[in-house]
Amino acid sequence: MSIATQYLDVHQRMRDQGVIFSFVGYVSEGILFSLGEALKQKMRLEETDANVTKRVFSIFVEQVQNIIRYSAERLHAESGTPTEMSSGLITVGRDATHFFVVCGNIVGRAEGEDLRGRLDELARMDPDTIKTYYREKLREPPEEGSRGASIGLIEIARRSTRPIEFGLTELDADRAFFCLKAYI
Repeated sequence: MSIATQYLDVHQRMRDQGVIFSFVGYVSEGILFSLGEALKQKMRLEETDANVTKRVFSIFVEQVQNIIRYSAERLHAESGTPTEMSSGLITVGRDATHFFVVCGNIVGRAEGEDLRGRLDELARMDPDTIKTYYREKLREPPEEGSRGASIGLIEIARRSTRPIEFGLTELDADRAFFCLKAYI
C-alpha cells in the first residue's frame, strides 16, 4: 500500500466520522491560540450560529488546556525561555445533529482513575445540579495539585448539550490513555 493510499484512508475515515478539525501532537498555549483562531475562522466560514461557535470554542479551549496541564507526555526546556509542551489529540466534528469535541492524552493511572471518578459523578447530575455544583466550586479554592481552577470538567459538562462520553484504556502499570467527548 502506498503512502498516499495509507493517508487517504486515514483522511476518509476521519471525514466519515464527521471530523472537520483535528490536531495530534505537542501543544502549548501559543499553539492553542493558533488552533483556536483556525477553528473559529472555519466555523465562521461555514456560517455556524454564533452561540454554537462560542460553546464549541469554549469546550475546545478547556480540553486543550487539560492536555497542556495534565498530559503525562511532556517536553521541558530550561535553556533560554522556559518552555513546556504536552502531547495529545483534539478533534472537532459534527454528526447529524450536534458538534462534538474530543480530546485524548496519556495520563498517570492514578490521575486517570481520579478523572473517571469525577466524570462518573458529573454523569449522575442533571443540568440544574451541574449549574449548582459549578457555582459551589467557584467559591472554593482550587484543589491541591490542580494546575487550574479545578472547574474545567464541570465547565465542559455545563456547556455540553448531551452527556459527556469518556473512557480510560490501560497502557501499562503506570499510564493510561484518557479520552473525553463533549457534544454541543
